[in-house]
Amino acid sequence: MLRTLLAVFLACLLSPVMADQRTETQKQLDAAQQDIGELKKLLKQLEQDKSGVQKQLRGTETEMGQLEKQVKALQEELNKSEAEIQRLDTEKKKLEGARLEQQRLIGIQARAAYQSGRQEYLKLLLNQQNPEKFARTLTYYDYVSQARLEQLNTFNETLRQLANIERESAAQQAQLAEQKSALDGRREQLAQARKERQLALAKLNQESNARGQKLKAREQEQADLGRVLKTIEETLARQAREAKAAAEARQRALAEQQLAEKQSRPTANKSVSGPLVSSAGATYGGPFAKSRGKLPWPVDGRLVARYGTARGGDARTTWDGVLIGASAGSQVRAVHGGRVVFADWLRGAGLLVILDHGNGYLSLYGHNQSLLKDAGDIVKAGEPIATVGTSGGQDTPALYFAIRQQGRPSDPAQWCRAQG
Repeated sequence: MLRTLLAVFLACLLSPVMADQRTETQKQLDAAQQDIGELKKLLKQLEQDKSGVQKQLRGTETEMGQLEKQVKALQEELNKSEAEIQRLDTEKKKLEGARLEQQRLIGIQARAAYQSGRQEYLKLLLNQQNPEKFARTLTYYDYVSQARLEQLNTFNETLRQLANIERESAAQQAQLAEQKSALDGRREQLAQARKERQLALAKLNQESNARGQKLKAREQEQADLGRVLKTIEETLARQAREAKAAAEARQRALAEQQLAEKQSRPTANKSVSGPLVSSAGATYGGPFAKSRGKLPWPVDGRLVARYGTARGGDARTTWDGVLIGASAGSQVRAVHGGRVVFADWLRGAGLLVILDHGNGYLSLYGHNQSLLKDAGDIVKAGEPIATVGTSGGQDTPALYFAIRQQGRPSDPAQWCRAQG
């Protein structure tokens, strides 16, 4: 009986204290909710700004990819032009040799004409004893004169052809040099713009992450305050019904809270250093469904992110493919023959190529520097389809590679050959 009275007395003393604590906790909870509302507004504005920067980044990276193709095509034209110029130089040398030979022959004819003068012709006119010989000789002189005239005409034509070849060669070289200079200048401008937009995107991401961490902390604080408030209310209710067990109920609630917090803590993901992978080796020409473990990797490099691991340090999102670190500009090759169904910029993946291998099998190649194929193109196994880059906001050059089976992600490591 004495213990019961003592418990009731203690409950009466503790009730005002718990009520004051409840009021103070409620104030803190209201303040936390207000802070969370403001942070969410700021995060929404940041996401809108980031979306605008990503749109600009898409345009720049798409134009960079097109420019890479233009520069490659221009280089091929320059190589062809150099071969044409070499051919013209060879032709020019032949014409120079012909010109020198023609000059020599004309010189010989000129010296012979100068030495003979008109004496032989006058003698023939005065000599009427042999009319037949006179006629044959006149015909011979006509042939010689005609040959000289043709030789001069041929010489003049050779000079004209030489002049045309020199003009054509010089004009072609000047035009190609001007085009390449203009493209190089544009490429530098786009690279600078891309750098500036990536810096802006990185700054927005940094600020967004900071805001996100602050928002997460405030949400955790709100949850803690909510749990405390709930504990206080339950404690006050239990005190009204059962004052004797009030102290024990608070201890149980605190123990449950500590256990829940311990269990809710996320475990850290262990980073796994990836092995080297290679695109070398024989290609597989059979059906894609039977190619498990037989396909080459799309690029030479190292696996920096495996299928199913946490993405960006966030356990809530995982990789649905793999990320292969490789040198910028490295050729990305099709792991199996198929048709290009997508070749464009996509948010989060940058310049992306998707191949359809039939029967619901797709392979995806993202974060490229440039795209070498267009939608609708048919590609063979091992054929280059893109080059490794950092498009889509990546910091270092890497290739995103994924395989889909009837729309469901599948681990690429199960399809590509294991590296020894």
